[in-house]
Amino acid sequence: MLSKVICAVYLALWVRTCAFTLAADPHMTRALKLMSETPLIDGHNDLPWQFRQQFNNELNKVDLNTLETTHTNIPKIKEGRLGAQFWSAYAPCEAQYKDAVRHTLEQIDVVHRMCQKYPETFIFATSSQGIMDAFSKKKTASLIGVEGGHSIDSSLGTLRTMYHLGVRYLTLTHSCNTPWADNWLVDTGSEPSEHHGLSPFGKKLIVEMNRLGMLIDLSHVTVAVMNQVLNLSKAPVIFSHSSAYSICPNKRNVPDDVLKRVNETRGIVMVNFYNDYVTCSETAKLSDVADHFDHIKKVAGVGTIGFGGDYDGVTRLPEGLEDVSKVPNLVAELLRRGWTDEEVKAALGNNLLRVLREVELVRDSLGSMSPDDVPIPYEEVKNPCRTSYGYRSAGAVHSLSTLALLLTLALQALVTLTAL
Repeated sequence: MLSKVICAVYLALWVRTCAFTLAADPHMTRALKLMSETPLIDGHNDLPWQFRQQFNNELNKVDLNTLETTHTNIPKIKEGRLGAQFWSAYAPCEAQYKDAVRHTLEQIDVVHRMCQKYPETFIFATSSQGIMDAFSKKKTASLIGVEGGHSIDSSLGTLRTMYHLGVRYLTLTHSCNTPWADNWLVDTGSEPSEHHGLSPFGKKLIVEMNRLGMLIDLSHVTVAVMNQVLNLSKAPVIFSHSSAYSICPNKRNVPDDVLKRVNETRGIVMVNFYNDYVTCSETAKLSDVADHFDHIKKVAGVGTIGFGGDYDGVTRLPEGLEDVSKVPNLVAELLRRGWTDEEVKAALGNNLLRVLREVELVRDSLGSMSPDDVPIPYEEVKNPCRTSYGYRSAGAVHSLSTLALLLTLALQALVTLTAL
């Protein structure tokens, strides 16, 4: 009788062990191992904007350990093995010509304060070496990308100031034209082109970004801007959160001919997870996102791929990628599809690290070049919310206008006195 009980116990343990073995996904095990060896670097996360929207940037009212109203919090970051994140400093297009610079500076400030408040999780970083240093300490390297060229108010001085504050990429437009670049909506026909791509000042800005060592982000721009920048830039470019147009023909995505050029210029396209850019519909699955990875790999090579989830900046996410914690599921799916360890590591972070190092090398090679201090022509930015200080010709016009006004008032007074 005892022997039968022992046999039954052993049988139960064996069945349990087999069930556990079957349940354990070898692809996930391998994915987590690779993510422990190479940092997952995500190109775009809008958590700072959620701080603005939900708490008006009052971080004292936020606990990122327990926050549940966002796609991103500290437990999700740890579960998702997030090695480095470009946090978006974003100001809406409605702020253009008004207070976009202030809003952007406040979003830069909130990223710095987040790192200071949670030093056990985040380390602020500005370089490829900074990313690796944070990864070696098992912390998330935190970088800043400014989303939208309107945030610099057409000022190279403002661009340089933001670089000094730690900004490492500028998305040339958001969903509005700037005085020097067309945005992606022009390609949909819903907005007119103002510059046929880049204006002369926009081309000067590309040169200055190369000199600074700031990544040029081509998400949100027209195809014309994409091609002009690829012609002009001495450094590789990024698409921080865009997907493949051939899989989902939304104008926010990247067409195959541009993907090939990104490969030729050693840049990177960081795949967006937003359903509307994944399947061009309101619903999507993790496998649909993997299709974009496969397509970019096929058309442009594995060296052109990265992760750009757009978490906390979108309203719909694929089944299986609902928040930052789920990204290992996608890594496991790529392995399931036959991606090699080296290919996965390239997409995880090695591609972005290479791009960042090459941008830094171009910066160093241009070290003797002086900052461009010629402002955008006043006629290109003239509006009721902008003064003309520094523009001597505009000031002269204003002085003449003032003189004309004074003469008119004097003549009116003279006429009035004569009538009396």
